[in-house]
Amino acid sequence: MEFFSRIVGNLFARLDGPLHFRIILQPTVAIIFAIRDGWKDARQGRPPYFWALFTSTGSRADLLRDGWRSVSKIFIVACILDLVYQIIVQRFVYPGEILLTATILALIPYVLIRGPVNRIMRRR
Repeated sequence: MEFFSRIVGNLFARLDGPLHFRIILQPTVAIIFAIRDGWKDARQGRPPYFWALFTSTGSRADLLRDGWRSVSKIFIVACILDLVYQIIVQRFVYPGEILLTATILALIPYVLIRGPVNRIMRRR
């Protein structure tokens, strides 16, 4: 239980202090990339991204590769910035928290936005 309390406490501590600008900047960049890719998907007639991950079993690997190609740099920068944050503030590195923070700041916004942008652009 103490483990989860530490993780939650450390995650909320990131909202303040050094490098807190990344809490807004990284999801914004991920959303911009998701809009670009969702728009491209709509022009090429592809299904919405997140939905296709579950329904297109044959092309799931291609979809994951394409999504990772788009968001990997943002994810890596999120990991590096969180590593720097942990060294400065916590004076210890928690790799699991780095991956969790990068996922929250980069991957989740990307996956949540790309599909709806596709649907909106298809209707136009």
